[in-house]
Amino acid sequence: MKAFLPRYIETLEQGKFAEKLHRARQLLANCQVCPQNCRVNRLTGELGECRTGSRPIISSFFPHFGEEAPLVGTRGSGTIFMAGCNLKCLFCQNYEISHLVEGYEVSVQRFGEMMLELQVMGCHNINVVTPSHVVPQVIEAIQFAAERGLRIPLIYNSSGYDSMTSLKLLDGIVDIYMPDFKFFDDEVAQKYTAVKNYAKVAKKAIKEMHRQVGDLIIQNGVAVRGLLVRHLVMPGQIDQSRNIFNFIARNISKNTYINVMAQYRPYGEARNYTDIARRLRHSEYYEAIQAAKDAGLHRFDKDVTFLF
Repeated sequence: MKAFLPRYIETLEQGKFAEKLHRARQLLANCQVCPQNCRVNRLTGELGECRTGSRPIISSFFPHFGEEAPLVGTRGSGTIFMAGCNLKCLFCQNYEISHLVEGYEVSVQRFGEMMLELQVMGCHNINVVTPSHVVPQVIEAIQFAAERGLRIPLIYNSSGYDSMTSLKLLDGIVDIYMPDFKFFDDEVAQKYTAVKNYAKVAKKAIKEMHRQVGDLIIQNGVAVRGLLVRHLVMPGQIDQSRNIFNFIARNISKNTYINVMAQYRPYGEARNYTDIARRLRHSEYYEAIQAAKDAGLHRFDKDVTFLF
């Protein structure tokens, strides 16, 4: 069985971090880190849609045992929750973190130290949650940590609303991409997020993620490299689910590891929108699962539960 070293180790050994960091910092100066393209100078403290300057804002970090089965393994996924968000879904279950930016600002060095601490705790990976607006900081923190002994896979856990420019910088750094694929149509996405082009961006982004790392590879029950796609089934949106599954099967891979999520609740501002101000029905979830199977997808997360 092939041993998988994290991709960032080869990038470090080949001396490629310096150029990536230079280009990443240029993105911050006239911010184009994510598709919002706010054009503010985050290096001087100006704030755009994500409400984050040059230093990352972190809500929490800990070994997480509630993630997908191949990420959790036996020792947990080393999860770091970033505050702020470029998408701002109005139904976000982490509303206080994403919309209200609850967290504490840290240096990039401290960010890297958290990764090392999670490795010492025994975590199987580093799982950076909602990182689309802090790609330069992630790259710098990974370099810092890798130079000091980090040797576990890096998971990029995003909404799918990711810049192609940033994703290209992450090529050779990220081991496991775990995007949400929330909506298939831009007009539907615009109703429930802060952007007009989510679907168009996500389709391109997820294809690029797969190009970089391929289908998910699992060794001894633990993921080491590849793409894992999450899809949250929403009330009354089965057509979105069906189209997403067909897109994945036809344009990415029928071997895509997918988590069809049933955890939707009307969090945040969702109770103000009649069409999504309720919980998901059992029948809707099972219809979504069947749609995924009909599309030819067959690698489902084993730990998905449907609880009310």
